[in-house]
Amino acid sequence: MSHLRLFLRLVAASLRGQLRYPASALLLTVSQFLVTGIEVVAIWALFDRFGSVQGWRIGEVALFYALVHTMFALADALGRGFDILGTEFLRTGHFDRLLLRPRPLALQLMAHELRLSRLGRLLQALAVLVFASVVAPIAWTPATVALALFCVAGGVALFLGILVLQGTLAFWTVESLEIANVFTYGGVEAGQYPMAVYARWFRRLLTFVVPLACVAYYPGLAILGRADPLGAPEWLGWISPLAGFGFLALSFMAWRVGVRHYASTGS
Repeated sequence: MSHLRLFLRLVAASLRGQLRYPASALLLTVSQFLVTGIEVVAIWALFDRFGSVQGWRIGEVALFYALVHTMFALADALGRGFDILGTEFLRTGHFDRLLLRPRPLALQLMAHELRLSRLGRLLQALAVLVFASVVAPIAWTPATVALALFCVAGGVALFLGILVLQGTLAFWTVESLEIANVFTYGGVEAGQYPMAVYARWFRRLLTFVVPLACVAYYPGLAILGRADPLGAPEWLGWISPLAGFGFLALSFMAWRVGVRHYASTGS
């Protein structure tokens, strides 16, 4: 509980700092809403022209879009500290200060800067979710609502795990390698469409290496009440988000190796 209270206090301090410049915070939030809105327009244009893609309608794709963007918005807000670990902590030597504090490193980094601007992406994803609920349509029952929350939690864990690995690489490279963006922003782009439309090798990559299909595609099928064209059992979507938590646990194992490798910058 003491860790949780500290986390909330650090988050509150971060938010107060950003709200000292309310116009800037508002513009950044609106820009996030508009930039991600362009992607929605592109998806709408695709389905307006062709009607469906391999049997998938716009309402169904909108659900996948809403789920994956909600996951990433929350994870991106929490993972800022890992994203800037190399440039703002390791290179400057400020990471030593975190090591001296009797609190978990991960907690300090996640609460370092909770990015308020990501609220724009989150609001836009929730608006698309409302659209999907009407157009698909989706029968929201206590079970499907619980599944949606479960898969979002698993997705946040997955994307946060990717950011943790990105920060871990900085112990060896100092700079955060851009290859991580292939799995963060690239994963968001891929996850907003059904996995069934992709080639087999790509589906396997997003299922067994970076388990994006486990936190978005299979739960999305269960929420829609639709059978998987690829033949996966219906019950899979109810447990597959656990893969996101497993990925995060493995990421923190790698993180501990990176922390042990850290040798400070000297004086």
